[in-house]
Amino acid sequence: MIQSVFTIGGILTAVVLVISIFLANASKKESHVRYYPSVYVAVVGLLLVLIAPIIGKVEIMGAGFGGWGIAALFAAAIGFVITSIMDAYAQDSKA
Repeated sequence: MIQSVFTIGGILTAVVLVISIFLANASKKESHVRYYPSVYVAVVGLLLVLIAPIIGKVEIMGAGFGGWGIAALFAAAIGFVITSIMDAYAQDSKA
């Protein structure tokens, strides 16, 4: 089960990063649109983690709702970190 959670988290991370990079290039520098994919994945992850004890044991591709939620939160955290690093390097230095 842990292997499937790592796999799901890695795939979600890649998808979030690709969408964030695309949005970063398509939006203005002052815009926060590039962070939206990570926010959406984090909200879905929290909902999945919170709904897992209520629903019970449901497996999707080898992981339950809690595993999917943990993988989504992992993907959102890594997406936030990498997107913020990209945003910091994209800003013009005013010094």
